[in-house]
Amino acid sequence: MPLHPLRRAIAVAFCLSPLSVFAQNAVPQLDNIVVTASRTPQELDDVTGDITVVSREELQRAGGDSVAQILSRQPGVQITNTGGPQTTTGVMLRGAETRHTLVLVDGVRINSSFNSGVNWNAIDPAAIERIEILRGAASSLYGSDAIGGVINIITRKGEQDRPFSVWGNVGFGTHETFKSSTGFSGAAAGWDYSFSASMADSGGFNATNRNSDAFIYNDDKDGYSQHTLAGSLGYRWAEGQHLGLSFYNGYIDGDYDSGPGTAPTHTLTRQQTYSLTSTNAITAKWQSVLRLGLSKETSESRSAFWDSISTRLQRSYSWQNNFQITDNHKVSAYVERLEERPADSIGVDVNKRDTNSVGAVYSGRFGRHSLQASVRNDNVSGYGNEVTGGLGYDLAITDAWTVGVAGNTGFKTPSMRDLYGPKVFNPNPDLKPEKSRNIEVHAQYQQDGLSFGATLYQNKIRDLIAPDGRRLENIERATLRGATLTAAYEWDNTTLRATADFLHSRNDETRERLTLRARQQYQIAAEHRIDALRLGAEYQFTGNREDTAYDPVTFAPSRTRLGGYSLVNLTAGYDFSSNVGVQVRWNNVLDKDYTTAYGYETPGSNVFVNLSIRM
Repeated sequence: MPLHPLRRAIAVAFCLSPLSVFAQNAVPQLDNIVVTASRTPQELDDVTGDITVVSREELQRAGGDSVAQILSRQPGVQITNTGGPQTTTGVMLRGAETRHTLVLVDGVRINSSFNSGVNWNAIDPAAIERIEILRGAASSLYGSDAIGGVINIITRKGEQDRPFSVWGNVGFGTHETFKSSTGFSGAAAGWDYSFSASMADSGGFNATNRNSDAFIYNDDKDGYSQHTLAGSLGYRWAEGQHLGLSFYNGYIDGDYDSGPGTAPTHTLTRQQTYSLTSTNAITAKWQSVLRLGLSKETSESRSAFWDSISTRLQRSYSWQNNFQITDNHKVSAYVERLEERPADSIGVDVNKRDTNSVGAVYSGRFGRHSLQASVRNDNVSGYGNEVTGGLGYDLAITDAWTVGVAGNTGFKTPSMRDLYGPKVFNPNPDLKPEKSRNIEVHAQYQQDGLSFGATLYQNKIRDLIAPDGRRLENIERATLRGATLTAAYEWDNTTLRATADFLHSRNDETRERLTLRARQQYQIAAEHRIDALRLGAEYQFTGNREDTAYDPVTFAPSRTRLGGYSLVNLTAGYDFSSNVGVQVRWNNVLDKDYTTAYGYETPGSNVFVNLSIRM
């Protein structure tokens, strides 16, 4: 994909021009609040459950990496990619399949109702404030798809009593990659607001290698062009009374391979979310949250063989009431409705499905004891009722030690493609929902800059959907069993972090290992600050995994082994002032050749340099 120098120049000017006009103090650090674990705001230290937060600072240090790449460095997360940030990507939590990860943008579901996928390529880290990752079955909080967990992407927003601030980034990297972004936010006189815009171009690298299907491989470079707009506007007319509107609109035009000697083939993908939220304090102990949400994805594939256009629309409505019974006890009750309306040019026999839901969440603390319980009923058109529940308990043995146990159930309604077509996907309208039972225990220590944790889990999934002959069937059961270990130590200007993941994933019917999952993952990171200079190093090891390969003549499937790999990454940053800094990230320093999906390439050694300005 050719890069345009004029477009780059315009982008640089666009990003930097507002910064010369406005100058304010640095933005204050926001409290570490999460909302995903219980559907209500909580301090991270008070959460019952396995949840981590990818902060704005971590996103900034990621350089030119995609959201999926950033997530792959988090505990319990593995990804698959088919040839670059512009191509199809899957994110797996604790070894569950990619379709078992529920993804939200500002609380609005973006999983495709057509195929359950997520347009990770259309989500730009520049527009994100933080990412919350909740591991373990969470359908009792969020309904279908949350068998492996939930990822909630929260975009940048203005906050109460936050001064006006402007920011911008301009960066260049390997593969002729260029990225720029700018935005502003603030709050005053009851109003809060934010806006961000970004764009990117990359010449890319070859998405496939010679091991791939002979009908797919093409010896060319596969690049992309991307742009994103996001923003919010809110008004607080009285204490506890707030009306807010937010939107996200991401677009990417990405190349992929469709065979030797073919003209460039590419897909145009747009991911949009819009939400209108009214938060009202009815009384001192009763808060009402009314939300209208809209998620829309449009995908247009253009190749030498055929073109296709698909539009998938989801409308959601929710009314949640939060009751603060006492200082240490809270109950939330809610009703929701989800309307799915997929349309595809290659044909879907049914393009309408509605889900009506009701649920409740209790969270409380009794001295050193913490408890969270949740229950939910989803009435899905064509299926009837699906009831899920969750129960978690934590005990603070001392001020430093906490132990806990949790159990949750989950389910996944078959996608519209699996149920109703097109025929090339071997649909089956009689498919049942996939279901899971998850149990886990954990222990955590935190004191004087030292912290470590251990989580053991088992997730039993039944009625897995898989091909049986010429159509899909509920023929399989699977067991996901594993452990996650984390440790960190901070002293003076130095931070050390380490994680280790061990996963046993098995198809209980065939006794085979599940594909695309590595048994082990290890990560070690160190960071040291010398005045305004910050230096960092990372080591990542991912064990071998298996994938499915197809014979180029008979198309017969067979198992193939993908080798494990080790990556060394280096980072550096220097703050010229409180407002201007430069960040450098060098991924895969040793230029290791590896793949996360059979037949597809990864970027190799790559460097990205970013100039950031904050006013």
